[in-house]
Amino acid sequence: MAIPTSGFTGRRQNRDANLPPGQYLTDSFPVLSAGPTPHVLLADWSFRIDAGPGQSHLWNWVQLQALPQEDVATDIHCVTHWSKFGTTWRGVSLDTLFEDVESDADYTMVHSYGGYTTNVPLDDLLDGKAWIVHEFDGKPLTPAHGGPARLLVPHLYFWKSAKWVNGIRLMDQDLPGFWETNGYNMYGDPWREERYW
Repeated sequence: MAIPTSGFTGRRQNRDANLPPGQYLTDSFPVLSAGPTPHVLLADWSFRIDAGPGQSHLWNWVQLQALPQEDVATDIHCVTHWSKFGTTWRGVSLDTLFEDVESDADYTMVHSYGGYTTNVPLDDLLDGKAWIVHEFDGKPLTPAHGGPARLLVPHLYFWKSAKWVNGIRLMDQDLPGFWETNGYNMYGDPWREERYW
C-alpha cells in the first residue's frame, strides 16, 4: 500500500473535549505582548473604574489587597492557537469591584499601563466571570505575564485578559480596542473561533 504524503493525516483521534476548535495544548506559558513590558512599582499602581463624570472608583495596591481574595483554577486559550489547562490564579472578582458602581452602560474599554486597550461587554466581566489577578501558580504575577496585576477573563481568548491593567471605562456602545482595531474579533469566543474579522 502507498504511503500518504505529509499533511494527509486524517481525523485526529482522542481530541480533548475541553480544547476549543483550532487549539493545541501546551504545558508552557508563552509570552506574547503588543509592546514593551511596563514595570510598575506597587507604590505607584492603581486601578480605576470610570462610570462617567463624577463617578470614578479608585483603588491603590493596599486597598486591592484588603478586598476579598479568590483563588481561580481555569483553562486559558490564546488566539495564536495554544491552550493551557488548569492554570491557578489569585485576585479580586470584578463583582467585588463593581459593587458600588451604578451605570446603564453595556460595554467597557479595559486600559493598561503602556497604552493597551481591549473592549469587553460588561456582562462578561460580572457574575463570576472575571478577576483582577496578582498571583499565578502561587507566586506574584511577573511583569512578563502582566504583573503586578492583569485582568482574567478566561472564557474569552486571552488577549481580552489585559496585562498590566489599570482601569475600566464604561461605554454605551461597543468600540474596538487595540487588537480589535487591527483585525481581531470584537468578542473573541474561543469555542466559536472568533479570532479575526
